[in-house]
Amino acid sequence: MAITVKKFGGTSVGDISRIRNVAQLIKNHLESQADSKVVVVVSAMSGETNKLTALAKSCVNSPNPREMDVLLSSGEQVTIALLAMALIDIGVPARSLLAQQAKISTDRKHTNAQIVDIDTTKVEQILAANEVPVVAGFQGINDEGDLTTLGRGGSDITAVALAAALKAEACYIYTDVKGVYSCDPRICKSARPLRFVCHEEMLEMASLGAKVLHTRSVYFAMRYNVPLVVLSTFEPDQETWIVKEEELMEKPVVTGVTYRLDEAKITVYRMPASISSLNHVFQVLSRENIFVDMITQTGFVGDRTNISFTVPDEDSSRALALMESVLEELDAESSSLDRDIAKVSVVGIGMRYNTGVAADMFKALASENIDVQMISTSEIKISVVIPRKYCEIAVRTLHEAFIDVSPEISIES
Repeated sequence: MAITVKKFGGTSVGDISRIRNVAQLIKNHLESQADSKVVVVVSAMSGETNKLTALAKSCVNSPNPREMDVLLSSGEQVTIALLAMALIDIGVPARSLLAQQAKISTDRKHTNAQIVDIDTTKVEQILAANEVPVVAGFQGINDEGDLTTLGRGGSDITAVALAAALKAEACYIYTDVKGVYSCDPRICKSARPLRFVCHEEMLEMASLGAKVLHTRSVYFAMRYNVPLVVLSTFEPDQETWIVKEEELMEKPVVTGVTYRLDEAKITVYRMPASISSLNHVFQVLSRENIFVDMITQTGFVGDRTNISFTVPDEDSSRALALMESVLEELDAESSSLDRDIAKVSVVGIGMRYNTGVAADMFKALASENIDVQMISTSEIKISVVIPRKYCEIAVRTLHEAFIDVSPEISIES
């Protein structure tokens, strides 16, 4: 049977009127595509997970992870029941399913578990009975029978994993934005809605600041070749398809311009320019589970150098304290923390087949006298760290240089 998975985020089910609106969207789909079956995945109502988290922290300073998962998973239980009720009320047979009922198995890592298997038997039985399964996102069950939650982007991951297990035609991610744009439209008025993006581009854009999808869900979709569709619950007439590269008829050199303001730069000054010193720095950070993104070495004088690297801002104070604690072991002079930075990136699958992108990027930044502190590249992206005060002008300048000058591409689905 032809199956479609539809996932609705917290803002889409934020109150009763919105839950009724979602129910009507599902009914409209079933009436317009009589041969299609729909599986629905929902998040907790907007703000509910934060409210439950605050409730736990008001009770104890360090909530037990297992009990935290029991608490947080209650948000989705409310939503699936309400949506199933709303569907039944308008004549659409539906049945709500918690993680253990939908047989979504995970590992034992509480609060950030990974899905290891989905037994689709129950979901398929419900579909065969012409009912709509309404599945709780964000949660699973481990081999000990304990509830787990999937961490950030968890409901998207549930939806994509179900789509892969059911061999669905596509996974629709309904949110409060009208698809994926070439840039943040709040910063750049000429940002374009993108009709098609490949998985690799979306993975880079998500990791580099585009907040429409979480990287884990995009990676899952790419790994299992699940077409993703991003669209607005409130204005569903516009959508972005995220597909494998071979399905793209056109490959623009640059598809999108992204930015991040949630990273900080640590610099260790005048440390020995040796591989053993570098190893020591990053072993210390690794042991404390601090993720390092960009790395540069500068200021070589004799056998001494400065090393800079970026880390999530939320870990930056801890990272600086670690570097301060090993200065003597490193035989380094000092260390510093700079939070006043932005990472700006250009992304495009077409960069694989075109030269001169870096030259054009630095020409555009130079035209605005924007100094670049760090550089990172891959086959399909170039990222630079710049002073934060220049972030918005850099984003607009790069969008103008690469995308505003490109013709609009219209592809019929």
